Amino acid sequence: MPDASALAADLDLARRIADAADAVTLGRFRASDLVVERKPDRTPVTDADVACEDEVRRLIAAERPDDAVLGEERGGQTEPTDGARRWIVDPIDGTKNYSRGVPVFATLLALVVGGEPVVGVVSAPALGRRWWAARGQRAFTSDVARGIDAAPIGVSAVSDLADAYVSTTDLEYWRGIGTQDRWLALTRKTWESRAFGDFFHHVLVAEGLLDAAVEPGASAWDLAAPAVVVREAGGRLTDFTGAERIDGGEALVTNGRLHDAVLGIVGR
Repeated sequence: MPDASALAADLDLARRIADAADAVTLGRFRASDLVVERKPDRTPVTDADVACEDEVRRLIAAERPDDAVLGEERGGQTEPTDGARRWIVDPIDGTKNYSRGVPVFATLLALVVGGEPVVGVVSAPALGRRWWAARGQRAFTSDVARGIDAAPIGVSAVSDLADAYVSTTDLEYWRGIGTQDRWLALTRKTWESRAFGDFFHHVLVAEGLLDAAVEPGASAWDLAAPAVVVREAGGRLTDFTGAERIDGGEALVTNGRLHDAVLGIVGR
């Protein structure tokens, strides 16, 4: 596992790569000639997704040539050996938003060492927001509109499910896998529910603005970066069995205090 100084260097690199990624995604955002195609799973991909991932890969290759890379659009090494370093990138998380001109999208970049995410950056340039963390070094955010360059963040203190503000993604996904009753049961026991989806509800949990986010379908590139931010902010990210992993195909993110209670309703 990298020491604190090595992690700081990797985090600095990740933030610099995020700057370059932001330039690519903002440069094509709301472009009249944006190319939108469908992948085999029927999810959209734009020319900006591919260009962004290519730029991220180029910079990693230049700075960390021995590291593996896994990306949503270009694939890559998926099973590193113990101790191997692997960067995981989602060039545009929230492509549906991006393709429609909705500013809620982000580049997600994480460094995984020995199977554990240890550095994570979530950069949402159209919102003027970024969140980042490294193992053992707390979680931080920046906010252009509020003039904040780096402020520590932490999860909420809500401990009663009846007071909880929770989020999920599209309800249709729950219907598709036949588990919508679990989400509806959770909403009946909580104070308020929304469907912010994608990276956004995970970082809102990390900031203490939401108390739980439930993702019935997610990939490693969706979760690796938020996992570090949430953990360093004091929260938890697990699959629906309670295992702390990013490759389980699903995610429950909470402030920690509510984790077991939410898991008891939506878990399996």
